[in-house]
Amino acid sequence: MDYISTRDAQAAPVGFVDALLGGLAPDGGLYVPTAWPQLDMADLAGRPYAKAAEAVLSPFIGDAIEPAVLRRMLADTYAPPAFAHQSVAPLRQLGPDLWLMELFHGPTIAFKDVALQLLGRLFDHALAQRGARATILGATSGDTGSAAIEGCRGRSNIDVFILYPAGRVSEVQRRQMTTVDAPNVHAVAVQGTFDDCQALVKVAFADGAFRREQSLAAVNSINWARIAAQVVYYAAACAALRAPVRFAVPTGNFGNVLAGWVARRMGAPVAGLHIATNANDILARFFATGVMEAAPAVAATLSPSMDIQVSSNFERYLFEVLDRDARALAALMQQFRQNGRFAVGKDVMTRARADFAATRCDDADTLAAMRRCYAETGVVVDPHTAVGLSAAYAAQHEGPMVALACAHPAKFPDAAERALGLRPALPPHLADLLDRPERTETIPADLPAVQRFIRERTA
Repeated sequence: MDYISTRDAQAAPVGFVDALLGGLAPDGGLYVPTAWPQLDMADLAGRPYAKAAEAVLSPFIGDAIEPAVLRRMLADTYAPPAFAHQSVAPLRQLGPDLWLMELFHGPTIAFKDVALQLLGRLFDHALAQRGARATILGATSGDTGSAAIEGCRGRSNIDVFILYPAGRVSEVQRRQMTTVDAPNVHAVAVQGTFDDCQALVKVAFADGAFRREQSLAAVNSINWARIAAQVVYYAAACAALRAPVRFAVPTGNFGNVLAGWVARRMGAPVAGLHIATNANDILARFFATGVMEAAPAVAATLSPSMDIQVSSNFERYLFEVLDRDARALAALMQQFRQNGRFAVGKDVMTRARADFAATRCDDADTLAAMRRCYAETGVVVDPHTAVGLSAAYAAQHEGPMVALACAHPAKFPDAAERALGLRPALPPHLADLLDRPERTETIPADLPAVQRFIRERTA
């Protein structure tokens, strides 16, 4: 399988390993596969998660990794103790047609583990084969950073730098990054928002000399391998429920729900995709109006991992809905960079609304969904999951609806206490997290400061 850039479809395609290690295309676009492979859903039924992952991922990887090597890598990734539940992404029934898909059974108790535990292994394998070393640079609104650090800690061919917005992640999220004692790991607090962190990562990659000097690689969902790995749990859920399935997906950066769209393009019976945003509702407003327009500022909410105004992965979807017209896509991205907004025509919106529905959920709605779920089922959910559940509760649907449970409620104990009057306990492997010493530094939201910080620690 080869990959092209969303901003220059005529450029020479690259292979899977180059897309993996490059992350962002040299022209600033995102890599997408040249074609969408098709799944044999009958082949997924009853398979262990690692086997389902092999069936989904093999076409995207092609001959870049030997099948036997990939099979061992997947078995190692999704086995205990890394994932505490043998199903990896188990379905918990909440009602006659409503399920939670629990994606928080990995080491950092958030859905990002499902992809990033694999991504760390893919990076290490590819770099070892090339006799090379890479500097991973990522931005996080809370969960990506800790999952990336956990997936890459101690790996011999990787240095990891994760930028997070100072004061805008939960204490548990911060400590999962700052208490890791590994020489190749650096958690860096940035004086700004997640969008500032994400912008710094993008401009660092756009600096060709710095990118080559440091052999930069990306772990954010701008990296295609992240999206591909998340396709697996949508396909697995459809196979388990043996019916067309609707999914309610808490969404900030659009990567998770894009994976659901990819699963549908590959033939999984995904009947609908419900985007659930918090008060940072740029995506909900787009699907209502056809205008993508950033608000003046990012609002701080009970679901901080979704406090995002620039949904980077939306570019991949726009590329597809524009019939892979890279020139038209690049023009829209240029408008957004210059003016903070762009608009699309009626034909594009007709297609987009056929693919997605979108719902806004503010903090009051979030708390209400947490209370309803607990009152009806005794299940405590985190605030991000509650955003998705709020959309699921409101949706008119027939057949199964699966709401994605993106994090363990103990990652956000203040929200649980506010909603329910209780504080969920951390799992045993994290029980002493709040007592571990922290190691972090704070820098301004400034590219030279980021580059200087990295150079000093990789020299």
